Amino acid sequence: QVRLVESGGGSVQLGGSLKLSCSVRGRIGGVRVMAWYRQSPEKQRELVADLPKDGSINYAESVKGRFTLSRDNAQTTMWLEMNSLKPEDTAVYFCHVQSFVNNYWGQGIQVTVSS
Repeated sequence: QVRLVESGGGSVQLGGSLKLSCSVRGRIGGVRVMAWYRQSPEKQRELVADLPKDGSINYAESVKGRFTLSRDNAQTTMWLEMNSLKPEDTAVYFCHVQSFVNNYWGQGIQVTVSS
């Protein structure tokens, strides 16, 4: 059974940094996309950054230049380094992996940025 487990969330002040990790427990064959999403009470779940199979990383405009997505070669761990955090980055962050046959989601982890 596959599980995605996020860690590294927490509370920081404006301008602070956090690094989220997503650990893939179990084997996922045929990974198409690895991604981070986030959801706040006021908004629908939105894409933060994704890494398709071709290796081209895409970022939401709101996080470009501040967030960096990376993963290991084995596709078992993915990170989201978040710098210059703003209160509007406050949300629950979700790890997501899409394979050719299934979609997998983590349980989500809270990130809170105070001004």
